[in-house]
Amino acid sequence: MVACIFQEQDVINYVKPKLKSFIPFLGMFSICVLLLYFIHNIIDFPNEIKLTENIEHKLTFNSPFTATIEPDTVTALKVNNVAVDENISVALNDTLTIKSSETGRAQMTLNAFGVPIKRVVLDIMPELEIIPCGLTVGVEINTDGVMVLGTGQIKSEDGNTHNPAEGKLESGDLILNVNGATLNSKRDLIKVVENSDSDLELKIRRDNELLTTTVSPVKSITDNQKKIGVWVRDATRGIGTITYFNPSNNKFGALGHGILDVDTKKLMTVRDGSIMEARITDIKKGGRGAPGELVGELHSNATLGQISINTPYGIYGTMDLLGRNRIAREKMPVGLQSQVREGPAVIFSNVDSEINQYDVFIESVNRFSNDETKGMVLRITDPALLRKTNGIVQGMSGSPIIQNGKVIGAVTHVFVQDPTKGYGIFIENMLRQESNVEQQY
Repeated sequence: MVACIFQEQDVINYVKPKLKSFIPFLGMFSICVLLLYFIHNIIDFPNEIKLTENIEHKLTFNSPFTATIEPDTVTALKVNNVAVDENISVALNDTLTIKSSETGRAQMTLNAFGVPIKRVVLDIMPELEIIPCGLTVGVEINTDGVMVLGTGQIKSEDGNTHNPAEGKLESGDLILNVNGATLNSKRDLIKVVENSDSDLELKIRRDNELLTTTVSPVKSITDNQKKIGVWVRDATRGIGTITYFNPSNNKFGALGHGILDVDTKKLMTVRDGSIMEARITDIKKGGRGAPGELVGELHSNATLGQISINTPYGIYGTMDLLGRNRIAREKMPVGLQSQVREGPAVIFSNVDSEINQYDVFIESVNRFSNDETKGMVLRITDPALLRKTNGIVQGMSGSPIIQNGKVIGAVTHVFVQDPTKGYGIFIENMLRQESNVEQQY
């Protein structure tokens, strides 16, 4: 048997070198953790914060930084009840109050250990009033080009198998034109391919990049037609909810999230589109792991408006809602995210024959979420709506959220494992998309 015996001094001499080598590592580890903490706070901090004139906004950042706030184009700015003439320094680990009696912009510079690290714009806007809707409508979008869903094989007349688009076209690509001819539908693509006598030059958009590729059509032995071996789509239809109508410019916002192609999961680009009347014919109640949905009929001959853009924050366009007297509800002021609070609220939703008001509870507010369609978590508490749907179902996306007499956002997603809960987007994130909408009326 072998025994290892340490005298007391031996143990001390053995441990000391280990501690000496561990201390620098511990110091470096602490520095890295601190650095990652600061980087995380910088990334999460917004580049712009919108505020409303004549309202005292309470902002809670829970941030380790300090900030210097200075007027830019606004001259009547108060920070923590102190008038700001040139600049003021504040700590961002405490609640900050900001109020301005006029519109304009101010600048907030974040500082870490006295070093400027980020500039944030404070945009003070006039109080805006919009009409919250909650109207369920039919949605039809025609894509800007023809979307590729996938590629496949073609058996030719000589018995060989070909895949002419393999390595050249990918799922999600948009074919914009062929040999310089613009495509307005998949029928246009089929016609060009069938009438081709040589290789085809395709201009495509892949993500945000324009590319050109060449594909050689193959005559199929199945139907004696020339093909390039792709499955494509040029349109989509469904049901959604209009969030708001802006009577000052006839623009609307709906859904609160973008329309993705069901196969490629890519955001569909809009060539043109329309919203139309819809009648709910059935409600499939949601359950744990199985989201429900509204089922309805779309009335293509009863168009309400035109869709201009499809964004990650919803669809937008113009409509003549007041002229057709579809919504009798009065205008309401907009509540910005700094005014949203945890607590009771209501939504307007058209899950059956008419628009009704339903009680909800806002459980949490995340003003600096990386996903702006998930700025708040809400829970359906209204017994009538729970009886009808079991909570949030597909087709309710876009239902406006009202708190303290102000439009603060829209329902966007349902929790798959708990249909009584879901996410909401702040209304200001929807409204800022309006500048990209082309006027139709």
